Amino acid sequence: MSIKAIAMTMPAAQSSVSIWTREVELNNDQKLILKQNTHSRVTIEKRRQSRLVNEEAKRNIHIEAAAAEIGTLTDRELKLICASLYWAEGAKKRGAVQFSNGDPNMIRLMLHFLRHTQKVDETKLRGHIHIHEHLDPLGAEKYWQKVTGISASQFYKTYNKPNKSSKNTKNSLPYGVCDIYVMDTKLFLTIKGWTKGIYQSVDS
Repeated sequence: MSIKAIAMTMPAAQSSVSIWTREVELNNDQKLILKQNTHSRVTIEKRRQSRLVNEEAKRNIHIEAAAAEIGTLTDRELKLICASLYWAEGAKKRGAVQFSNGDPNMIRLMLHFLRHTQKVDETKLRGHIHIHEHLDPLGAEKYWQKVTGISASQFYKTYNKPNKSSKNTKNSLPYGVCDIYVMDTKLFLTIKGWTKGIYQSVDS
């Protein structure tokens, strides 16, 4: 057996096994077996990596083909998409449009909708970052400012969220979650009306 195999079987540190076995002399047959086993493991790992690459390539082909089906969105299609997203992820407080997410593409989509379709003035946009306290708040601020294109002066103070449940080890959202705000009651009521129209059209 190799040092690694012995260490895993015991279990023990490989460094310890190396010390314990340093005076062991192997004959030619034993050396050949170790060499064959090593080559076998390398071959298996290469095949596994190759299979993963091929599977990923097939997945990407399927994804790209599906993406091509979408084409250019009309303003109405964008309205329906963003109204549905807001219905799921937006705040329901009266007087302000507030959308929160950790996916930068979703944040970009909503901001494109607000800026270009709804013509929201840039000075009305606000950002607010929520991030677990063991992560890097300054890095998160730079990241979301770049993603959103919102000026740093228009971001509220970053909220450092305690993370008791996972004992400061949760890193699934390394840049936290970004909230975008528009203080506009009329726009909020309009989006609420769109969501109502969506479910009424299905329920009718």
